[in-house]
Amino acid sequence: SISSFVKNHTFMLIGGIIGIIVLYKAFARTTPGKWILDRIKLRLPLFGDVIKKTAISRFARTLGTLVTSGVPILQALNITRETAGNMMIAKAISRVHESVKEGESIVQPLEASKVFPPMVISMVDVGEETGRLPDMLLKIADVYDDEVDNAVAAMTAALEPIMIVLLAFIVGTIVIALFMPLISIIQGLQSQG
Repeated sequence: SISSFVKNHTFMLIGGIIGIIVLYKAFARTTPGKWILDRIKLRLPLFGDVIKKTAISRFARTLGTLVTSGVPILQALNITRETAGNMMIAKAISRVHESVKEGESIVQPLEASKVFPPMVISMVDVGEETGRLPDMLLKIADVYDDEVDNAVAAMTAALEPIMIVLLAFIVGTIVIALFMPLISIIQGLQSQG
């Protein structure tokens, strides 16, 4: 029944798939769409943690490198916000920018964003208090880069057996689909003979 439905409604199915893709792309270009999709990305069961750690690493490395290179902190925050790649991280950076512009600490807006883990916040706090913020940011980036590498390696190792089972299922289905008609032909010949 599924094959007959696909056969009878091929153009409608193709049109529906294309329509869904076009709507998704249009939604992803809007500001609310980006916000919602970035929020969903950070909360995905397996990949959300990796995406979050990658974004935090990018934030820390970009800001640390810019400040180390002598770029003023406000300008460095603007550049970091533009390269964040995630609306939630970018909003947190905007709050940090406003806080620094008013002469306040970086830590409170990072804490309020609920995106950055306590370890990052405490390391930024220590870096700010000791005057070694760029060094701490680069250490944060190194730690999170290592965590991302480990998480990706673990996911790859977990996906390998799943892919093997899936491939075996597909091959088994094809083999059964090929041999079922032959078996029914043989049974038909045996019942006649």
